[in-house]
Amino acid sequence: MRGGPGDAERRQRWGRLFEELDSNKDGRVDVHELRRGLARLGGGGPDRSSQQGISPEDTDPEGGLDLEEFSLYLQEREQRLLLMFHSLDRNQDGHIDALEIQQSFRALGISISLEQAEKILHSMDRDGTMTIDWQEWRDHFLLHSLENVEDVVYFWKHSTVLDIGECLTVPDEFSEQEKQTGMWWKQLVAGAVAGAVSRTGTAPLDRLKVFMQVHASKTNRLDILGGLRSMVREGGVHSLWRGNGINVLKIAPESAIKFMAYEQIKRAIRGQQETLRVQERFVAGSLAGATAQTIIYPMEVLKTRLTLRRTGQYKGLQDCARQILEQEGPRAFYRGYLPNVLGIIPYAGIDLAVYETLKNRWLQQYSHNSADPGILVLLACGTISSTCGQIASYPLALIRTRMQAQGETGPQLSMLALLRHILSQEGVRGLYRGIAPNFMKVIPAVSISYVVYENMKQALGVTSR
Repeated sequence: MRGGPGDAERRQRWGRLFEELDSNKDGRVDVHELRRGLARLGGGGPDRSSQQGISPEDTDPEGGLDLEEFSLYLQEREQRLLLMFHSLDRNQDGHIDALEIQQSFRALGISISLEQAEKILHSMDRDGTMTIDWQEWRDHFLLHSLENVEDVVYFWKHSTVLDIGECLTVPDEFSEQEKQTGMWWKQLVAGAVAGAVSRTGTAPLDRLKVFMQVHASKTNRLDILGGLRSMVREGGVHSLWRGNGINVLKIAPESAIKFMAYEQIKRAIRGQQETLRVQERFVAGSLAGATAQTIIYPMEVLKTRLTLRRTGQYKGLQDCARQILEQEGPRAFYRGYLPNVLGIIPYAGIDLAVYETLKNRWLQQYSHNSADPGILVLLACGTISSTCGQIASYPLALIRTRMQAQGETGPQLSMLALLRHILSQEGVRGLYRGIAPNFMKVIPAVSISYVVYENMKQALGVTSR
């Protein structure tokens, strides 16, 4: 295979790249110029490269490289990339094809179709041969901090968003490098803060949803404006945020338990492999979600009771827990648990299926030059898939909420008895009380959480994925 041009030509090429990146013409390329240059040249993951790539020990305290240091850095990079190219070029014909990409993913436990492998290949193939030669490989990855074949697959996996995306029950997957460097907990913290801000921002709509789930009926015709007026009239504007405190408080333990349970379940399913196929992630994620829900479920019951409380009914969280324990016993803290766990499966399954279908359909029809659909497309796919998942699981969520509230709203009915009662009294529409404010909060919740998550990642120094 061709190892690359001569030394003089190579230095000329490095010099041209240096001049292109050195936007302020001060004779040095710093992290900010590298980040801007990568974005301009179309390189994915600039944050990851700029934080890990240009950091040789011979840089000055202000950061950046002069031409000689830059050339030495690129020389070392090309040597590493050549070794990785040989490793992926399994038949040693000087080209990487779609089948070899697929085999490389499978070697790390990631199952992708040949069509997805071709999409990845197409994003790097500049001459239309549907294979990647050494020059295409070198130019695509030259400024990325890729140390080995696992890193290459990691880059492809996240830059093309081949994993299933954010979901209520399937936690994010972290590489061994992220676990060793502590990036995993920073991402969990960023996600928790984003969730807290998002839930606080949409808390009035969430309380309205719970209020309508429990109190709306065919006879009182409680609608969105009527529900808001009723809550404000009873407790003032600040009452719209009742129950938000514990709703935010339960994010951290739920995320931590889900992550730890997911890691253990994943290991049991796939041994020591780092990644799972989509179906295995769904199973592992659903089991991890059920584990987390089982442990933190009393907080769910407390959240519902505090959300529905009347002014002066409880002095706070501890008083609410004490009253439930004294008046209804410990079993009350798991009221509605069965429909809650059953609701995990249709939500996660439909959310996953719709997300993957929409993303792949968009890639096939509109994305001809890249395997990355872009963040706006992914947010749109996530919003639609989450909405479809909610439609499927909403009746179980409504029954769960009514069972959680039963201690103060009426007789205690089982899940099936409550389902029969709702259908006989209100029909199928009764199973979807409060779904309108639930839909209304999806777009602002997604938008707020995404903006806060990205800003928190920057503040904590989390590299882009």
